[in-house]
Amino acid sequence: MEKPEFVDTHVHFYDMQHPELVYAHWAPDVDHPTLGKQMRKLGERNFVAEDYIAVTRPSNVVKAVHVQAAIGSPDPVKETEWLQEAANRTGFPHGIIAFADLSAPDAETVLGGHCEYHNMRGIRDFDSAGHLTDSRFLHGFGLLEKYDLVASMNITWEQMDTVRSLADSHPNIRMVIDHTGGPWERDPDYLESWRRGMATVAGADNVWCKISGLGMTDHDWTVDSIRPFVLYCIETFGTERSFFGTNWPVDSLWSGYADVVDAYTEIISGFSADERESLFVKNAERLYRI
Repeated sequence: MEKPEFVDTHVHFYDMQHPELVYAHWAPDVDHPTLGKQMRKLGERNFVAEDYIAVTRPSNVVKAVHVQAAIGSPDPVKETEWLQEAANRTGFPHGIIAFADLSAPDAETVLGGHCEYHNMRGIRDFDSAGHLTDSRFLHGFGLLEKYDLVASMNITWEQMDTVRSLADSHPNIRMVIDHTGGPWERDPDYLESWRRGMATVAGADNVWCKISGLGMTDHDWTVDSIRPFVLYCIETFGTERSFFGTNWPVDSLWSGYADVVDAYTEIISGFSADERESLFVKNAERLYRI
């Protein structure tokens, strides 16, 4: 049976030998803040657009959105330039979520630089969780409306009340909760806080949920172990503000690409054909304009 079309909204490409890009989380001497030494394996090889296309071909991936992979580069616009060159060459990625320090004095200059590239669609300020109420961050965040950019939020339940306030005060900025809102622990109290936080942010119509990265929180995941998280997100945000990503190749540390997409396919099999198409394709196309 033919696989359904799939838009992957969270992928990472990288060239460890690129002279102007730094991939700090994948360096051989760096421990990832939550995944420790496991991430070092990714830095042992490059993963570029052509590699992604080869891996995903059996899963009928029709479009992909790249999310900031370079961390620590002197000029973050160089990653967008490199990705646009890849898109021009291969067709992938269709959308680019770049890095900018929204608290920095040069935030607008960086945003303008990113927007020189055709596939630029949004910003992930990777460390924003610690300064969501800082006046400098709020000024930079407000600039996303001017440039028509999506805000990709790297947060956990602890910041969700603040993010709801941020969404309410910036109703014209589309925001995405990355990686399923980070259900990092399986303790019942933690998960109840996660559910409550997700319900809070879902109450703002300009906040969307990206179901992705569940392999990072459950290395031995199965369809049944991730099913409750997927279904809760869809129930809470609705079939019009939820979509999927694979977090590839990070989640390749724990599974195959087809395993992830097939799991998503099985979990949403009970939804209508229109709902499945929205979750797998249309919502991402609409949000990211791809």
